[in-house]
Amino acid sequence: MNPKFSIAFATALVALTAAGSVQAYDPDWKRGRVYYRMVCTECHEAKAGGAINPATKTKAEWAAYIQADKHAKGKESLKHYVSKKYRDSIKATNKAAAKFADVPEQELLEDLKAFLNKGAKDGDAPAKCS
Repeated sequence: MNPKFSIAFATALVALTAAGSVQAYDPDWKRGRVYYRMVCTECHEAKAGGAINPATKTKAEWAAYIQADKHAKGKESLKHYVSKKYRDSIKATNKAAAKFADVPEQELLEDLKAFLNKGAKDGDAPAKCS
């Protein structure tokens, strides 16, 4: 066997094996729902004058909102509210923040996205804050 071909074949085999072992995160909309209802809704009811029903926006509107990463009328980053730092700051009084304290931030954000997509106006199961 040609040595150059052997090296190329071995390199391709390693690349395919590595690519196959990397798995994308499968968002958990149920965890997103728990976090949304226990953290987001609780905060909105206490500080913003009322909960925000996921069905008030379409999937596209939620995607644009999350992509913009603006919260509190653009004053804050939305990602701050899924950060470990934020969860740490409220975990003494919020069971969901305590329960999900060690969840990676990106996973929790993906979980929230999955819930908002499911509960959006045009989602599979338009949601209510209850």
